[in-house]
Amino acid sequence: MTKSDLIQRVAKETGLSLAQSGKVVNGVFDAITNALKSGEEVRVTGFGTFKVTQTAQRTGRNPRTGEQITIPAGKRPSFSAGAALVEAVRGGKS
Repeated sequence: MTKSDLIQRVAKETGLSLAQSGKVVNGVFDAITNALKSGEEVRVTGFGTFKVTQTAQRTGRNPRTGEQITIPAGKRPSFSAGAALVEAVRGGKS
């Protein structure tokens, strides 16, 4: 599903116009992004949790040359699915 598909589904589910749905979807993504950028965790009960995790410096390999390289420490966004989402995907409750 693309972002465009998501906007269309939101419009269908809510009765909003495509323009309004686009604003809603973009607003949700912007709110999550800005919260993560400021170090906050975003917890949506029943859906899941978005957070930033720290990665340690590690050694990797250049796939072209096989040469060892150092991959610097950094931050990355992560998502942990909530129980209701996991159950829905597994075919249980929806």
